[in-house]
Amino acid sequence: MATIIATALPYIQIALSILLVISILLQQTGSSLGGVFGGDNFSAGFHTRRGSEKILFNAAIVLGILFGLSAFIALII
Repeated sequence: MATIIATALPYIQIALSILLVISILLQQTGSSLGGVFGGDNFSAGFHTRRGSEKILFNAAIVLGILFGLSAFIALII
C-alpha cells in the first residue's frame, strides 16, 4: 500500500499544483492600478464573492489544503 502511494504521490502533487495555480490565476481582483500606489479605491476594497468567483475562491482553499497534506504525507513516507 505504501509503495503505491509513494509512486503515485509525485503525480498527485503535480496535478494539485497545476490546478491550484489555475484556480488562483482565474480569480479576478477588484482593485485597480491606482490602489497599488496608495490611491483611494474604497469601492473595490470589500465585496461579497458570488457565483464562479466564490467557487474559484473555495476551490483554491481546498486545493491548497490538499497540496499541503500531500506534501506532509510525502515527508512521512
